[in-house]
Amino acid sequence: MQKRTARTRERVLAAAAALLMSEGRAAVSTRAVSAAAGVQPPTLYRLFGDKEGLLDALVTYGFQQYLAEKQALAETDDPIADLRRSWDLHVEFGLSRPGFYVLMYGEGRYRGDIPAGLETIAILRRNLARVAAAGRLRMSVERAARLMHASGLGVVLSLIATPPPERDLELPTVAREHVLRTITTVGECEQEPTTDVAARAVALREALRGGGTPVLTPSERALLSDWLDRIADTGPARDAPHRRDGHDGHR
Repeated sequence: MQKRTARTRERVLAAAAALLMSEGRAAVSTRAVSAAAGVQPPTLYRLFGDKEGLLDALVTYGFQQYLAEKQALAETDDPIADLRRSWDLHVEFGLSRPGFYVLMYGEGRYRGDIPAGLETIAILRRNLARVAAAGRLRMSVERAARLMHASGLGVVLSLIATPPPERDLELPTVAREHVLRTITTVGECEQEPTTDVAARAVALREALRGGGTPVLTPSERALLSDWLDRIADTGPARDAPHRRDGHDGHR
């Protein structure tokens, strides 16, 4: 019985997802989904409670699809290149599934309680932690993750809201590189160790995550980590675009 219920639930979700992708948000009505899935409306209500429950389930379904694509990206030995590929995947996912994307990110339905959604952010943080460990991150991993995530959302939602003929398809790349120049040392003698104090603080902060400082007590490690985060997030990141080519910003 449970297996049959689970199969029915998946069939309904697949039907709702197909309607959302082909006809948009307005097409996802209980009647249309029931008909497409070959079930009676009472079955849908029994499985999801109401239409809002179905839409919430679709958000989870969408994050699971996105996570599967993100996990399929093989990690390389260049974490900044991996950040670029992850950004590009995010943009492609949003523009190829606008109905899903708006439902997932634009309606306030995702509140940080969907495991697949949390894991997509965790992947971003892990990539940024690798950048930090190499001494190439200008701010804390948390702040960099929030900035990169928010920037990606803004770009994709803005493009979705723009009629396709009017979209600037170079905008995601321009935004991506701007964010990378803000949060990392990309473009600044990339083969040279950084002398940026904030970047060094972030690198040490990531090293401490491994617990490799037995001389310090847990409370001392926590205090040191807090200090390093404060140094990282009050560093000279705002001056990064000017230092990139050696100019001081005056014309």
